[in-house]
Amino acid sequence: MTERRLPGGRSFGAVRVGDEVRRPAQPWTATVHSVLRHLEDVDFDGAPRARGFDDRGRERLTFLPGQTLGETQPWPDWLRSDDALRQVGAWLRRLHDATATFRPAADAVWFTGRPWQPGLLIAHLDAAPWNAVWADGALVGFVDWDTASPSRREDDLAFSALTWVPLLTAGIAEAAGFGNATGSGEAAGSVNAAERQRRFQLLLDAYGYTGDRSAIRDALIGRVERNVAMIRQLADGGEPTFQRMLPWAADLERSGDEVAELPDEFWQGRDRQDRT
Repeated sequence: MTERRLPGGRSFGAVRVGDEVRRPAQPWTATVHSVLRHLEDVDFDGAPRARGFDDRGRERLTFLPGQTLGETQPWPDWLRSDDALRQVGAWLRRLHDATATFRPAADAVWFTGRPWQPGLLIAHLDAAPWNAVWADGALVGFVDWDTASPSRREDDLAFSALTWVPLLTAGIAEAAGFGNATGSGEAAGSVNAAERQRRFQLLLDAYGYTGDRSAIRDALIGRVERNVAMIRQLADGGEPTFQRMLPWAADLERSGDEVAELPDEFWQGRDRQDRT
């Protein structure tokens, strides 16, 4: 059967074979498949189904039909809409509620290396625009589950807030079509400070997050630091994929520095502060 290389993907290549996706297996692939089988068992429909391995040892996943962003810049208007952001928040909540009942095998291997323990759930950890699949403006689900690992809700919310609000450094946000991300001026569709705060609160409201929202800041800063360190370490070790990601690591680092400087009231939101 003909194989067709799929676009996008920052680290692991994928090809489509009929109605399946084949990807090189990694040490954690079998564990991730156990998560995907759990999601199938509980009727979670926003993820591919695991179908084992082919005769070349590649993982087999069902293909999620729809539209993906890939490297498109700027984002289409509908992807920058409040409705799209709400759908992402709602998807994350459904995922976390579904994986809260998952119990991994004792020999589970995870991308992050973090072991499961009571109180943790399984997070996607890369639910970013480039991994989302859409059909007629509706979020079908997310692909690229390699990073799925035991985590707290805040860790998933943090990376999705970084990439969807977005809380990325100004140049990245502007390239995506969000205009003036720093707030110096008003342009149609711009993300000034107030608009970024509004979108952040919208994402967490759609999720139904009831905790201290400043915890997202702490999770985001920690995530950025870990990602930057990992990319640079692997790049220094000669990994070509991660060498190509060095500019992204620099952007992440700047984004983390800017997030750390946001005032406390940014995270709580004006309406929430007024109620306290």
